[in-house]
Amino acid sequence: MRRDDLDTVIGLVALSDRKAFASLYTRTSPKLFSICLRILKDRTDADEALQEVYVKIWQRARQFSAVTGTAEIWMAAIARNTAIDMIRARKPVASELSDGPELVETAPDPEQTLLYKDTGRGIDLCLGELEDNKAKAVRQAYLEGMTYQELAESYAVPLNTMRTWLRRSLIKLKECMER
Repeated sequence: MRRDDLDTVIGLVALSDRKAFASLYTRTSPKLFSICLRILKDRTDADEALQEVYVKIWQRARQFSAVTGTAEIWMAAIARNTAIDMIRARKPVASELSDGPELVETAPDPEQTLLYKDTGRGIDLCLGELEDNKAKAVRQAYLEGMTYQELAESYAVPLNTMRTWLRRSLIKLKECMER
């Protein structure tokens, strides 16, 4: 399929054209399913992820811009991020927990507790040295689990700019914590 065709179809989807959406699904679902399957390594999970991918495509079609990239890359990024989000959301199965050694409840070591509190304060102080929007982006990425794509959209910056923000912010945090 030509790039122009797919861009046009997504434009029609943005206008809530159900036939265009069905056509988009028929044309692109095998590729997006393979992306989900490669990441999740389970057909059932990949099927579930694919459904979420197309819901997001339907909801976000108006955000797509052919100027910033191809439709294939845009949809592949949605599929990749959705699959990764599913992995993050997984909780350990009870049988996995019971296979491990018995855990003994022990009182926390006062020295260790103080060290953790000091580290937490240090991180907060170092985050305070960053620009407000970059500190907030670091918190959202590493504490709230937002993807780079979601952050880039939230801050209205290109994806690579967001990656650079986070990388440079982490370097500054590391330097600050080592003082």
